[in-house]
Amino acid sequence: MILRATCTTAAVATALALAAHAADWPQFRGPDRSAISKETGLLRKWPEGGPRLVWKAANLGEGHSTPSVAGGRVFGMGLRGENEVVWALDEKTGKELWSTRIAGAIVLGGPQGGYGPRSTPTVDGSRLFALGVGGELVCLETQTGRLEWSKSLVKDFGGSVPTWGYSESPLVDGDKVIATPGGANTIVAFNKATGAVIWTAKIQEGSRVAYSSCIPAVVGGRRQYVQFLAGGVVGVDARTGELLWRYDRPANRQGINCSMPLVQDDLVFAASAYGNGGGLAKVSPQGAGFQAQEVYFTRQMQNHHGGMVLLGGHLYGFDNSSLTCLEWKTGTVKWTDRSVGKGSLVAADGLLIARSERGSVALIEANPEKYVELGRFDQPDRSSAPSWPYPVVANGRLYLRDQDILLCYDATAGSAAGEGRGSSARAATQ
Repeated sequence: MILRATCTTAAVATALALAAHAADWPQFRGPDRSAISKETGLLRKWPEGGPRLVWKAANLGEGHSTPSVAGGRVFGMGLRGENEVVWALDEKTGKELWSTRIAGAIVLGGPQGGYGPRSTPTVDGSRLFALGVGGELVCLETQTGRLEWSKSLVKDFGGSVPTWGYSESPLVDGDKVIATPGGANTIVAFNKATGAVIWTAKIQEGSRVAYSSCIPAVVGGRRQYVQFLAGGVVGVDARTGELLWRYDRPANRQGINCSMPLVQDDLVFAASAYGNGGGLAKVSPQGAGFQAQEVYFTRQMQNHHGGMVLLGGHLYGFDNSSLTCLEWKTGTVKWTDRSVGKGSLVAADGLLIARSERGSVALIEANPEKYVELGRFDQPDRSSAPSWPYPVVANGRLYLRDQDILLCYDATAGSAAGEGRGSSARAATQ
């Protein structure tokens, strides 16, 4: 594999860790993978046409990769011609700072959505970790895009590229980076500095990789990594990789399990679509191991790949095409609304931001009693592909990725309503 980095800045800074901002979004689903931003002081209502557009970056490459934001930069992935690349933009202007080729193009299971990357880069100080659709796991320097190390989940660990490509966003936890080849070497922990293998979790049944990402949590008094495989949800010991428990019912028959599980107070919720649904399990120590005991299962949270959010004892997510609110501990449906149709969901400042896969974006109260919409706009410059990347809220900005463009909006309460939309916004075109 040939990797090449190009840098468009006049000078390259020394290899110092980038300064982190309090409201950065350094990985998939935000600072702690909960899809909840740490932002405050955001617009409580959106003006007609949406918040003010600050900049638009173009020619980023085909793909469904959600951007990450850290240290004054925006990072993402794209398929540019025959090259799968990781790129970095200036957070203030959208200007491209560097791009690095990590792999060539591969053909996936079908044309819907194209063949570009799905993984969100994970930023950890001076390092960035990204996973290509063909299983190329890379560690890059955040300042320059220079390759530090790489592994192939297929060639090195016997993984098999799933129908729609590897879609996991790598997890960084302490000195480890976690990735899921699937199969015999189901989950692997690498030394984040060198790429050396720390441990391998070898799960015997249902170990085929799906499309979800690991989440770290203390469950039953032990630190674990929770992952949604094709056969079900599993928890492995964070120190050794030992399989501790599994909960299979949330997995659909196709093994197309995409949304990350939610974990709180030894309770784990996971859901999938294709006629299945979601279930809550209580995980607790039992003898020398652990057990996962189902609390409830509901058909009214068939969440495909748009994710779910847990706020104030209530779970919000798309049950196929209807935004739905469930009581977390009982599964009782509080309300359901067509909202923007099937889409993805994040939370910020006590609000929900829902993005339709057809392009509409809505601001909604995180209200367990009823659906209250506080504004909606249609994303401009829509591609012909579904808009699957999640919205990102970081440092007062709202980011929307649509294939080879990225739109950056001012989401703060002090922003001037209506200014900067359309042709008056600054555009960064590469």
